[in-house]
Amino acid sequence: MHDCPLVFFSFVALDGGGEDEHRRYNEWHQLDHRPENLALPGVAWGDRWGRTAQCRAVSRAEPEHQGTDYVAMYWFRAPVRESVRAWEQLGVDSFQWGRGPTIPGVRRTVLAFFRPVKGYSAASSLVSPGVIPYRPNRGVHLTMTRFTDPLGARTHEHHRWEDRVLVPALLDIDGVAGAWTFALDRHQDNVLGLRTVEAVDPPGGLRIRLVYVDGDPVDTAARIDDCSARLADGMPGEMSAEVVIETPLRTIVPWQDW
Repeated sequence: MHDCPLVFFSFVALDGGGEDEHRRYNEWHQLDHRPENLALPGVAWGDRWGRTAQCRAVSRAEPEHQGTDYVAMYWFRAPVRESVRAWEQLGVDSFQWGRGPTIPGVRRTVLAFFRPVKGYSAASSLVSPGVIPYRPNRGVHLTMTRFTDPLGARTHEHHRWEDRVLVPALLDIDGVAGAWTFALDRHQDNVLGLRTVEAVDPPGGLRIRLVYVDGDPVDTAARIDDCSARLADGMPGEMSAEVVIETPLRTIVPWQDW
């Protein structure tokens, strides 16, 4: 993923949606939207996970993200300006075709571009960090943190602790294949009116840690939480940061999970 200097994250909630609504949304995303995106030359890879009831039960989130049902991400190849332009044009074209992305009942709370910070691979995975996103997974453990002082000294110390203490410990957990960290570059322009939450975070104001999971996501999340809690005493104090959402997510299996 060294030739992919930008990624995109989308957080989606189907507020009050029943089985039919989830099935229709999953069919559209898995069988139409995602394949069209992956066919673009500037898109290196895209993945998507579901936040099931079991995942939700062992997670924590701020009110605006408590209803999150799905998370999607795409990796863009350089030159990113051209890659993103073609990708966003596909969204406009899809609207004109009557094939989304404007779908009734779908609430998008995060639509944002992030810069990859660093990739990690567990010794058990036998692959390099750049291969981890391509490798099949059973899900991920996602943590998104907001920093009120993105370039401050305490924020810098947090990132050092995460890189040198926390993530190496997580890689030793049974069921963990690897991890990537990402820093906010910018929120997507809300041209089609898709985002439902005001976005004012500055660059670096949000940070996402994705831990890729080979084991059961919920069971592995418990081990990740235990490890994080054990190491929390070593985290730099008086941090100007808050966890926005921390949750396991399951990989979506087409036709099986809808």
